[in-house]
Amino acid sequence: MAKSPEQEHPVKAFGWAARDSSGHLSPFKFSRRATGEKDVTFKVLYCGICHSDLHSIKNEWGGAMYPLVPGHEIVGVVTEVGPKVTKFKVGDKVGVGCLVGSCHSCESCANDLENYCPKTIFTYNSKCHDGTMTYGGYSDIMVADEHFVVAIPDSLPLDGVAPLLCAGITVYSPLKHYGLDKPGLHLGVVGLGGLGHMAVKFAKAMGLKVTIISTSPSKKQEAVERLGADSFLVSHDQEQMQSAMGTMDGIIDTVSAVHPLLPLLALVKNDGKLVMVGAPDKPLELPAFPLLMGRKVVGGSLIGGLKETQEMINFASKHNITSDIEVVQMDYVNTAMERLAKADVRYRFVIDIGNSLKSAA
Repeated sequence: MAKSPEQEHPVKAFGWAARDSSGHLSPFKFSRRATGEKDVTFKVLYCGICHSDLHSIKNEWGGAMYPLVPGHEIVGVVTEVGPKVTKFKVGDKVGVGCLVGSCHSCESCANDLENYCPKTIFTYNSKCHDGTMTYGGYSDIMVADEHFVVAIPDSLPLDGVAPLLCAGITVYSPLKHYGLDKPGLHLGVVGLGGLGHMAVKFAKAMGLKVTIISTSPSKKQEAVERLGADSFLVSHDQEQMQSAMGTMDGIIDTVSAVHPLLPLLALVKNDGKLVMVGAPDKPLELPAFPLLMGRKVVGGSLIGGLKETQEMINFASKHNITSDIEVVQMDYVNTAMERLAKADVRYRFVIDIGNSLKSAA
């Protein structure tokens, strides 16, 4: 197969990669394709550390292809655009989330749901149309088709907005799709981590009453006083859970560990919805009777399409929503991964790629 002009003249890139399932990250030189007709090339300034990155570098979900450069919460400034690019120019602030490609011809793509395309190309650990590997945002430059690039408004700080490209859209999309975005509704949020704290912020901006459901009583003050949640339930406190039965219109469940669903189903009203956005690595037990008795629904949601991702970023700009972050240097990344595995972050690590990548080489 003949090489395209973009493959003929690859661009040198530098990042950090995992070489095996130990998950240890270290400096890595590789190539990006040259800027194609519809491509946007940008200097990466910040990249969020998502729990998916940790799962991927350790091959906990299977299918890891090493060397693996993680990172799908990527923001920076455009340095070059292809001749057929219409939405971006040099100097623009932009981001790339979890996707860099799809088929553009299936029903999902036609409905702006590239995230559900059967031929989705993920930002890292995926194969491009030409068979080359995708490498993520723990790197100095990014090249992507303009369709998969989002504009970042000047009003949003780049470091704080980076996690919205995964964590933000992961909770925004189900709120919209399942009709849980109407002012006055009562939403439960299970888990107060990277996803959970974003769910609280978006739900409050939409005018919802929000209750956080957590195993950690110590998070109550933070949840109510700083994040603005209306109430807080300790999930293993039977009395608290009992008093809240049948009070919620819906629940966004962000927890990735195995946990019981039955107590959560008891919290939602008839016709209520329990939406899973976390991904436990073992099956959860789902009894049928609680669903039948209240015509309740258990659903799922995976990130969002590009149109909705841009809508989410614009909503965040209007309501001044950013992630609560701890900015770290590139050479701290392995320690950050260890801390993330212990949930020792409030609430998202973001790597300062622009200022620390080269010096960490």
